[in-house]
Amino acid sequence: MDQNDELKSYRDSFHFPIDSNGNKMLYFTGNSLGLQPKTTKAAVEQELDDWANFAVEGHFKAKNPWMPYHELLTNDMAEIVGAKTEEVVIMNSLTANLHFLMISFYNPTKKRFKILIESDAFPSDRFAVKSQLKLHGYDSEKDLIEWSPRTNENLLRIEDLQEIIKKNGDEIALILVGGVNYYTGQLLDLKKIAKIGHSKGCKVGIDLAHGVGNINLKLHESGIDFAAWCTYKYLNSGPGSLGGIFVHNKHKKNKTLKRLTGWWGQNKSKRFKMREELDISNGAEGWQLSNPAILSMAAIKASLELFRKVGMNKLRMKSIKLTGYLEYLILQMNNENIDIITPKDPNQRGCQLSIKLNNSNKSLHENLRLNNVITDWRDPNVIRCAPVPFYNSYQDVFNFVKILRKLLL
Repeated sequence: MDQNDELKSYRDSFHFPIDSNGNKMLYFTGNSLGLQPKTTKAAVEQELDDWANFAVEGHFKAKNPWMPYHELLTNDMAEIVGAKTEEVVIMNSLTANLHFLMISFYNPTKKRFKILIESDAFPSDRFAVKSQLKLHGYDSEKDLIEWSPRTNENLLRIEDLQEIIKKNGDEIALILVGGVNYYTGQLLDLKKIAKIGHSKGCKVGIDLAHGVGNINLKLHESGIDFAAWCTYKYLNSGPGSLGGIFVHNKHKKNKTLKRLTGWWGQNKSKRFKMREELDISNGAEGWQLSNPAILSMAAIKASLELFRKVGMNKLRMKSIKLTGYLEYLILQMNNENIDIITPKDPNQRGCQLSIKLNNSNKSLHENLRLNNVITDWRDPNVIRCAPVPFYNSYQDVFNFVKILRKLLL
């Protein structure tokens, strides 16, 4: 399978952590922090050199001038998320972006003021929406509606969301859910969610932290109102790197939307005319506040160049095969102490498999680490394992399951 893998050469484009003997460790945690592309160091050093050589004039004289730097990322990012270029911009961090977007798209009224999230949303999302409810004077417990799996099930059902919206939609101002759930790895149908929410007048936003760079997204086509994501997981941009946003272009010229503003959201022709009144840029760029972090954007640029060469279609095709192979080997073990809670249908998951441990604890995860396997633990009893198509091989998957089998004996 590795011999027939047309993307196999890209494995050598990334740095792997190594063990004490200098061997590459088995790394399956790209769903938490992607590996560093080997081109990243030179990309960052280019900006350090230009800073040293040009100082402030680097905004215009650098090899990649800093003033319009974020525009170097827009086309590639739009391609990855299935959006028009004016719908996308790289800025801020994920949760900060969610707050800025909620200022615009959570507009509570006397009748419509509740927010719906999935019951097992990533904690930061839950904290963010609760604080928005409090900010507007609402009850962060009573006015938060949860879309939950059914009893004794792990996954969300779209028909249950339909029922919630049918009963409570007139009270819900905003639906904000994860496009790919961080815990189970379940991929949700964004187009269906948008249609269901919009049928009752709800705004629809998506957290794509675990979706971007992992699955084929069609954000414009989906009709969602907005989305936000980080870039340090599947997009390999480095710890704490900048995030991105999508705002559907149906809102492109709506300058009546409430928003928190800053000078970088100003119309570019007026940005340095300091005494001009604010003239918001059209599209997603109008949500910018501050001039961007160039060193972070340099790392993002290095990774996006790899995505441009390969394309999400080829990455997704390999991901389905690679994750399917991992699933197959785990199921062949027929071990009563482990279950895969991620959907079996490849169209309902990305590359992450969430392995639920029965009658066990974190010791298995810790023992994997002692055997040079890096996976991810989430309480109370799940090991998250993500074979990333850019740099994981079928041999990696085989070796991982071989070690897992030995530890479960």
